[in-house]
Amino acid sequence: MSDSGTDKGLLVEQAIVRYGAAVAVAGVDLAVRPGEIVALLGPSGCGKSTLLRAIAGLEPLAGGRVLWDGEDLAAVPVHKRSFGLMFQDGQLFPHLNVGGNVAYGLRMAGAGRSERTAQASHCLELVGLAGYEHRDVATLSGGQAQRVALARALAAHPRLMLLDEPLSCLDASLREELGAAVRSILATTATPALWVTHDPAEAAAADRVLNLAEGRLVP
Repeated sequence: MSDSGTDKGLLVEQAIVRYGAAVAVAGVDLAVRPGEIVALLGPSGCGKSTLLRAIAGLEPLAGGRVLWDGEDLAAVPVHKRSFGLMFQDGQLFPHLNVGGNVAYGLRMAGAGRSERTAQASHCLELVGLAGYEHRDVATLSGGQAQRVALARALAAHPRLMLLDEPLSCLDASLREELGAAVRSILATTATPALWVTHDPAEAAAADRVLNLAEGRLVP
């Protein structure tokens, strides 16, 4: 069982993910409380990204449950979980400019043009890219692209951020700078987050660190 002491926020109970006969995640319990940043630390291949994807609904659970505020999300599709996703390569849409990328989720949700424009501008200002709305994403540096990806995730007011190695493609100095910016933005917006990383220094800045090895939490 979780150590959360409350049904508020994210609760994962005995999560199991299998690929054929291989067990990628082997009975993991974890919780992310409101406003908390939790780091999931482990080496490549330990199952941490698989667990993150299962929480998002991108991978099926072979056992266990994912709950939000006490509600079992088994029947809730990815786009209705209200979780923000940020991956290591940003995954920006090349056919859309920066503003279009940031507003994409709002457009899919049926928000009007004025709301989309205002929210995109607000989120770009949050990540330090005010005035970038009309920039072609192909002209962005790696750090700028990750900031746009963060703005896009924040634009839809996610109740939880899921970050999968969001800084691993950047050089050391930029990782430190952008990592501090992301943590500050999450704190400012009171957005809880589960942050997957293989970097102990990156994980140490979280409120709590959970260590994963061979699909299991370890001390």
